[in-house]
Amino acid sequence: MSWLLLAGMATSEAAMADDAFTEYLNGKHATGDWGGYREKLEQAGVDLGVDYVAEIAYNAAGGSKDLVDYTDQWAFNAHFDLNRLLRLHDAEFKLAITKRNGDNLSDDAHLGTLQQVQEVYGRGQTWRLTQLWYDQKYFSQLVDWKIGRLTMGEDFASFDCAFQNLTFCGAQPGNIVGNYWFNWPVSQWATRLRLNLPDDIHVQAGAYEVNPHFLNTTDAGLPLFPAGATGVLVPVELGWSPNFGKDQLAGSYKLGAWYDTSTADDVYDDKNGDSAVITGLSPARRNGRYGIYVNLLQQVMRFDANDPSRGLNLFLNASFADRRTSTIDHQIALGMVSTGLFAARPEDEIGFAVGRTHVNDRVAHGQRQQGSPIDVQHSEYAMELYYGLQVAGWFMARPNVQYIVDPGGTSHNKNVVVIGLKTDIQF
Repeated sequence: MSWLLLAGMATSEAAMADDAFTEYLNGKHATGDWGGYREKLEQAGVDLGVDYVAEIAYNAAGGSKDLVDYTDQWAFNAHFDLNRLLRLHDAEFKLAITKRNGDNLSDDAHLGTLQQVQEVYGRGQTWRLTQLWYDQKYFSQLVDWKIGRLTMGEDFASFDCAFQNLTFCGAQPGNIVGNYWFNWPVSQWATRLRLNLPDDIHVQAGAYEVNPHFLNTTDAGLPLFPAGATGVLVPVELGWSPNFGKDQLAGSYKLGAWYDTSTADDVYDDKNGDSAVITGLSPARRNGRYGIYVNLLQQVMRFDANDPSRGLNLFLNASFADRRTSTIDHQIALGMVSTGLFAARPEDEIGFAVGRTHVNDRVAHGQRQQGSPIDVQHSEYAMELYYGLQVAGWFMARPNVQYIVDPGGTSHNKNVVVIGLKTDIQF
């Protein structure tokens, strides 16, 4: 009997250990619940976390040499529900500090691409104050006001960043006019006002300080009030988030525009209105920079009637910038993301996208006037296929293959094949 009792106890302990491990794997954080303290903090209104994104890329074809490059980003986040903490109704505060490290395959292997094959690289491998804002809602959340250090893409033209090629990641306008529309991890002093209207409609506008010194890589951790502002960037957006049919298929439809009050160089004209390439004179100065964008995302199929997250989603992103001042004047990307296609893997993803990044024809015309040694640019075409493996609730791995045609918008560069791996761990 004693042997049977011991065997039963061992089996029970093993089952308890298995249950605890399963609970850990299904949790939200790699560091667990901190012995219950994390849950207590969240109940009090404090949510702390560390997100880690790493991207490995190998150029199987294209470029000047074969390389494997690794780059990553740490994001240290603190979110405060001020209703729970201080009894401030519908108020919240967010702080995020980021650190980027590593190398860039697009540069190191001389791929010549317009868009990076590792989207998490860029804006300097340094510490940055990425978010520092206060958000207050009024009138039963009809009015939503945010102020502080904001990133453009968290509110305007926002789009998920599951793909590794920059063409398909984040707020698209920042991919084509990144010299004044600053995406994560660069923030600007700004304010945003949003109206959440009936029928799942929202209207919002913002005002963001345009200051090239926010891009500095030295002393970038806390550049609170750097000198050198050139203007104000004003984005506006109209959005609709409907649910269609008996399956309530979720959609998101956004139309936006922006205007920057800064003065900028014309990409072709000189100060007299002639070709600056031919005359050698200084470029004409233009008042204001502007553009429009659309973001369309729609679930078209549900794989599980009881789980709205499992389904097939299609997306289209398109951004167009003014042709007077923009070297890249538009980008179009479309694709699909399938979540939970296999019942045994309900959180795994399959993503595929194609996109075009177009060099302004006025820039290309100037390049032709410089003669044969100059490669005349047109469009770069990118494709990416990935499989997202949800290893644990806090760990996603996305092996991917990218194919870039005419890197840099010129056939003089070899087409590129990149084999990559993007991982995301939430600590």
